[in-house]
Amino acid sequence: MHSVGRNMVSRLRTASLARRYQTDEQIARAASMVPIGEISDKLGIPEDALEPYGRYKAKIPASHPSWDGKKDGKLILVTAITPTKAGEGKTTTSVGLHDALCLLGKKSITTLREPSLGPVFGMKGGAAGGGYAQVVPMDDINLHFTGDFHAIGAAHNLLSAMVDNHIHWRNEPKLDARKVSWRRVVDMNDRALREIVVALGAVGNGFPRQDGFDITVASEIMAIFCLSEDFADCQRRLGKIVVGQTLDKPPRYVTAKDINVDGAMTALLRDALKPNLVQTLENNPAIIHGGPFANIAHGCNSVIATKASLKLADYVVTEAGFGADLGAQKFLDIKCRKAGLAPDCVVMVATVRALKMHGGQSMKELQDENVSAVRDGMSNLKAHLANMDKYQLPCVVAINKFPTDTDAEVAAVEDECRKLGVDCIMSDHWAHGGKGSVELAEKVVEIAEGFDNSNFKMLYPDDMPLVEKTRTIAQQIYSADDISVSDAAAKKFRQIEKMGHGHYPICIAKTQYSFSSDATNGSNCGAPSGHTLPIREVRLAAGAEFVVAICGDIMTMPGLPRVPSANHMGVDEKGDIYGLF
Repeated sequence: MHSVGRNMVSRLRTASLARRYQTDEQIARAASMVPIGEISDKLGIPEDALEPYGRYKAKIPASHPSWDGKKDGKLILVTAITPTKAGEGKTTTSVGLHDALCLLGKKSITTLREPSLGPVFGMKGGAAGGGYAQVVPMDDINLHFTGDFHAIGAAHNLLSAMVDNHIHWRNEPKLDARKVSWRRVVDMNDRALREIVVALGAVGNGFPRQDGFDITVASEIMAIFCLSEDFADCQRRLGKIVVGQTLDKPPRYVTAKDINVDGAMTALLRDALKPNLVQTLENNPAIIHGGPFANIAHGCNSVIATKASLKLADYVVTEAGFGADLGAQKFLDIKCRKAGLAPDCVVMVATVRALKMHGGQSMKELQDENVSAVRDGMSNLKAHLANMDKYQLPCVVAINKFPTDTDAEVAAVEDECRKLGVDCIMSDHWAHGGKGSVELAEKVVEIAEGFDNSNFKMLYPDDMPLVEKTRTIAQQIYSADDISVSDAAAKKFRQIEKMGHGHYPICIAKTQYSFSSDATNGSNCGAPSGHTLPIREVRLAAGAEFVVAICGDIMTMPGLPRVPSANHMGVDEKGDIYGLF
């Protein structure tokens, strides 16, 4: 069949499938949710430990006598290939796998991140899974939920206000207004707030100085929130936040504890620190808590939620943001290092559509069968699998099925994985929920039960110099030849080590669309190697206890696209929100 005929067949098939399937929003709207008390009963959570927020969501404590002494369950990490506009579906796969484990009679829970309003109203839209593998109530989860992000933003901006108040009243220790490093946050994509000037106008408004906003999910307080073990640990970490330097010669660093605001910040976070319990479309338990970005932060849900889940269930399905080079690397080298965790299985999510894009096929041609592009795009999947092997972790590839996938394309992925000696399972959870992911669940159980996670190995030791940790990540994970470090970044590395923080792990902030720092002109395709990773800036996150290395032109305050998702949202005559997906 000539190309015009093939394209016509593809378009007809795509149109037919669109008519056959409901949208994610329609599916979520039709969900038959059960009261949250029935969900908590499945986990054995006693009534006195449940704090309902309406009928379908609740807070639970970080620990409770009824589960504190229990043996930990198996930790399953869901990650993915390098993201593309075609989508990969980590959350959808996490939910589908969890529902399938429940169908197999396993006591399972999925533990996920909370969506940020920035991406919800920006390019991505809602983030609660998709198809018949979703967490609900979808509207609540994607918008205000239980108010956690508002509490985190309030705690961050309280510190910002206290810093400027400290300068205004010339309190001790005297802060140098020119060397304040603590910015402000808002949970929205707003490029106009990246660089601002504050305290303009009357003398009583304070000392004018340059300032700026980051998105809330990039806040160090979000990272602290997600890495804290309990209230006391949270306050300890909040007190360590470095906000600026003094006027002394030589200057010394000023912390939140020096300004005596760590206690008030912890008070704002008290209720937010309790994990949120919701449910899947199949009425299985899900915990959603915390939500740092993986491209500009460490990209994992809270330690508190993960550890509680491990006590409450035999299998805990969690995810790490973006591709395995960002989210999984940070999950393993930051979260697991700090919290003493070790995965029992890694699920690497890929789609035929995304692999075709990595193989050079354009977005508008993705509906056309192209086995050659699939095989070429496998270079990306192979690179991520090789990276996970460096941590000595067992992997299974999950092909997140799309209706437009052809048998020949799927067979090509399976064939390439077979050559690598890696199990590859087609998972159709989007269309069939847990039933579509049973084979994947069976393989995950087999791998997790047979793996000794004491074999888990991190990429670098604590005592490696900060520059060498950064170089190790660049070379071992991003396939870079080397790193280039700006003079300012090199100076900051030295200062941090002199302060006694050289043992902290590195958190790379870079584009999520490529192994390199440059995702333009198609350089994100496949698995680029031999490049140089430029370290433009270094920031100390003393409370989170890691060091951020900022690469290329990555922004800690995103902007909105030309046509934001917000343009298509609203409330109908029944009071239902539309356009979130």
